Amino acid sequence: MTDAQKTAAETADTTLRASGDSPPDPRPAPVPLLEPREGIPPVTATDAALAEVIAAFAAGRGPVAVDAERASGYRYGQRAYLVQLRREGAGSALIDPVGCPDLSELGEAIGDAEWVLHAATQDLPCLRDIGMVPTRLFDTELAGRLAGFARVGLGAMVENVLGFALEKGHSAVDWSTRPLPEPWLRYAALDVELLVDLRDALEEELERQGKLEWARQEFAAIAAAPPPPPRKDPWRRTSGMHKVRRRRQMAVVRELWTARDQVAQRRDISPGKVLGDGAIVEAALNLPPNSHALAALPGFGHRMGRRQLEQWQAAVDRARALPESELPQPGQPLNGPPPPRSWADKDPAAAARLSAARAAVTTLAESLNLPQENLIAPDTVRRLCWEPPAEPAPETVAEVLAGHGARPWQIDQVAPVLTEALLTNGG
Repeated sequence: MTDAQKTAAETADTTLRASGDSPPDPRPAPVPLLEPREGIPPVTATDAALAEVIAAFAAGRGPVAVDAERASGYRYGQRAYLVQLRREGAGSALIDPVGCPDLSELGEAIGDAEWVLHAATQDLPCLRDIGMVPTRLFDTELAGRLAGFARVGLGAMVENVLGFALEKGHSAVDWSTRPLPEPWLRYAALDVELLVDLRDALEEELERQGKLEWARQEFAAIAAAPPPPPRKDPWRRTSGMHKVRRRRQMAVVRELWTARDQVAQRRDISPGKVLGDGAIVEAALNLPPNSHALAALPGFGHRMGRRQLEQWQAAVDRARALPESELPQPGQPLNGPPPPRSWADKDPAAAARLSAARAAVTTLAESLNLPQENLIAPDTVRRLCWEPPAEPAPETVAEVLAGHGARPWQIDQVAPVLTEALLTNGG
């Protein structure tokens, strides 16, 4: 048993009450975790060093802790700039995906092992891009949600479950920096230091609550999920878009967003550092006739060069010149039911079903001590209530839920209460 596991065992009784069943007993202050057990591992950035890491981790035992650091807010896209791993018998490794852009051989070497990640859906896309795809995983953040923990960030979970305090200062730094400073590398190594210990403690707690099979089904669904398709009309997610009402204004947002994205991709810089969303919306609302008028708008100020202003004004001009037939339509094509706020007018019976279903899910989630969105996806509930089965029954409701991707454990829990909500409200 490691020191961390001993700590977990000693603090289990108070930790497991953190979900609110009873006031927790006073606990000793968390122990600061200042150094990795074997020190900071060297950064692996060459094929020869990577081969040694692959051999060590292939020969290791048990689950593999995996984490990745991105440069969100600094660089274009979501690529990984550092990958951290830890496995019993292999120790820890820090790998530079810039120097070693293809980690598929490493992924294959640990492919049969369970990968332990925190908030897996955040890291899996960038890991997939460099050839690392798990077949089995354990998500410690999702496990914490299912177990009823109120705070599920890695630092909070390590502190509440294992009694250690992780350093929090480097999560949002520019991980594309080279060379990476030693304090950042220490932080990165510590992120995987106790991940397997946390996994073991959470597995015990889920087993105690009778939720371990639920977690396993969730983890399997994440591991089996295909990459998400490209987002349709991503420009519509511009912050402040709700202010833009007219189609001509929407065209300005689209043109500026597209021009900004091209510049950001070419310069490998975060789009927000090229031009802020607020500036795009201001230009759309004001439709400036020339670059002089554009320069007077917030976000385009005096520090912006003439060439840049002309570049953005050209995008505005393109939108102003579009024929009506080529202007974007308001809203996105619906793939599913309309927004719930319109249900009362469009279909009062469906609105009543949704209200009853939401109340039933809320009550059940509280009784099970887990978030509503983890009990059943809100979109699934909306789709069921908008188009319920002709004859609502647990079996027919279960079939609809399964068709929308609900896992068996979710169906077992919610099908009865959702059936009752449909029947009570004319499903």
